[in-house]
Amino acid sequence: MSTIAAHRSDSAVTQPLHILDEVFGYNAFRGQQAAIVEHVTGGGDALVLMPTGGGKSLCYQVPAIARHRRGQGVAVVVSPLIALMHDQVGALEEVGVHAAFLNSTLSLEEAQHVEREMMSGRLTLLYAAPERVTTPRFLAQVDSLHQRGLLSLFAIDEAHCVSQWGHDFRAEYLALNVLHERYADVPRIALTATADEHTRADIIERLQLQDARVFISSFDRPNIRYLIVEKDNPRTQLLRFIRDEHEGEAGIVYCQSRKKVEETAAWLNDEGISALPYHAGLDAAVRQRHQDRFLREEGLVMVATIAFGMGIDKPDVRFVAHLDLPKNIESYYQETGRAGRDGLPAEAWMAYGLADVVNQRRMIDDGTAGEEFKRVQRGKLDALLALAETHECRRVRLLEYFGEHYGEPAPAAGPSQDGRSLLGGQGAHGVPTPGAGCGNCDNCLNPPATWDATEAARKLLSCIYRFQQHGGGFGPRAFGAGHLIDVLRGKRTDKVAQYHHESLSTFGIGADLSEQQWRSVLRQLVALGHVVAEGEFNTLGLTDSARTVLRGGVSLQLRVATETKRGRGAKAKATGKATGRAAPVDLDADALQRFQALKSWRFEVAREHNLPAYIVFNDATLAEMARVHPGSLAELSEISGVGAKKLEAYGAEILRVLER
Repeated sequence: MSTIAAHRSDSAVTQPLHILDEVFGYNAFRGQQAAIVEHVTGGGDALVLMPTGGGKSLCYQVPAIARHRRGQGVAVVVSPLIALMHDQVGALEEVGVHAAFLNSTLSLEEAQHVEREMMSGRLTLLYAAPERVTTPRFLAQVDSLHQRGLLSLFAIDEAHCVSQWGHDFRAEYLALNVLHERYADVPRIALTATADEHTRADIIERLQLQDARVFISSFDRPNIRYLIVEKDNPRTQLLRFIRDEHEGEAGIVYCQSRKKVEETAAWLNDEGISALPYHAGLDAAVRQRHQDRFLREEGLVMVATIAFGMGIDKPDVRFVAHLDLPKNIESYYQETGRAGRDGLPAEAWMAYGLADVVNQRRMIDDGTAGEEFKRVQRGKLDALLALAETHECRRVRLLEYFGEHYGEPAPAAGPSQDGRSLLGGQGAHGVPTPGAGCGNCDNCLNPPATWDATEAARKLLSCIYRFQQHGGGFGPRAFGAGHLIDVLRGKRTDKVAQYHHESLSTFGIGADLSEQQWRSVLRQLVALGHVVAEGEFNTLGLTDSARTVLRGGVSLQLRVATETKRGRGAKAKATGKATGRAAPVDLDADALQRFQALKSWRFEVAREHNLPAYIVFNDATLAEMARVHPGSLAELSEISGVGAKKLEAYGAEILRVLER
């Protein structure tokens, strides 16, 4: 190390807490961030599991800045996401950190310029995709940096992509073990928001992180309210949800198919809600244009397949809605986690029905994977169904899946702090009593009624059994949900007459329940694993566990499925906040006027710099400025999120805006 570098390494400017304050404008780390940053800055390897919005990026950005200031060169950040690279680099340059990316959006001249900056050691962070990082050309450049002592660390983002058990496996991640093999003395930090036990073990093995320290933060996102409803005209349900709760706010609506994405986006626009479609079948230029609009404009709704979202750093997404059931809890958690990254109130809404369950099971069964993989995927789907059908606290169930008991410290090999977001904070959230409900999900706010459905379940299972025993002169046959319910309710349809099912002992024994009630019972029996729907026509069959129910060996308490209907007043009362369209926190009339003036100023700055507005300042920071009403640069510097570079660049303008 040079004399200058050695001198700088002793300086306060290389201390992580100083960097956090000077560069990012925050005066304290949250949760496990301090321990992670200290460990990686000191040269240690780490595996970090931290929820979306929990501040993962700072866990490698602060060490990268510290090590660069000590003369240790460039940090290479491996990311599969072009959108994230652009946003992260833009945000870093805004706070005075020299960063760049190498991806397909650059011209040859631009890429060569970035490579020169990298090879000189002037860059602090370089973002690149895994397939580029493992090319011979790139590795040769990294070899040169390493030999000259200018390779500070590797950060592997979205590390779950390396695992076949993860929800977003990418084969190109498997080649990243070369980083340990070639650069064993360079610290590596792998980060992900979701990974169950199988996936964690895979990450450690495939990235050779056996000696890494593992940090597992709480998976709880207390600012997100979880709402799950039974499908009953889902478009109408979605429209009511958006209009009653989130009109004029940014949100994401996930659909399973490309066709449904386009139809839903067009329908929302027809209903007066600004919406854009996004899926892998669209032209790349269209996808990029829609994504850029979503990031830069306020109040847009993105209707998308899962092709959209991973790495999207937009903090003010106020809701995520699912019109179709995700394939597992990891996907659900990852997708819902894109709401409320700023820590302010947000909602995760999902509508699902029996067809969703059947379709997901068929996708698993018809896949080309091995039986062991299918078995694991069926278990993951069952866990998601249990979350959807539970009449207990949804947050408790969700956290239990990740091995965490609500109200207790997260399981971790490292410190057990909660790792909440630095970006605006997550608001007041007291430590709950273990075993208690969260008070911020639909089941806690409006506890669902349950009923003893044992006898109804036995009637339904018995009817399926009768179908299998004889088909009314046509031999043993299996039938679907619609015909089953017709027979139970005693409806004399053409199909009933065709198969002489009016002669079955189960014909009409369920006339006391409505079609909707029987569909709810059937869906829950499928979720519980007593009934399976098979084949192209979703015909119903019994599992081994159904025998126990038929024999009266088990009592079934099922939920009475009712959709929660709340208006704006209900939401405001439940959260203690307004709906959020005017400001993310309660402000008096004068402060609200200042907040709107600041947002108008931010819009112009963002447009001039070609950046999403939240990269200039997020809403929470602007709201704090409006509330505090600082009168000097010194007072402005005390606002969370105002670092030295932004204070220098924008401080005087902000003070002028506040005084208008």
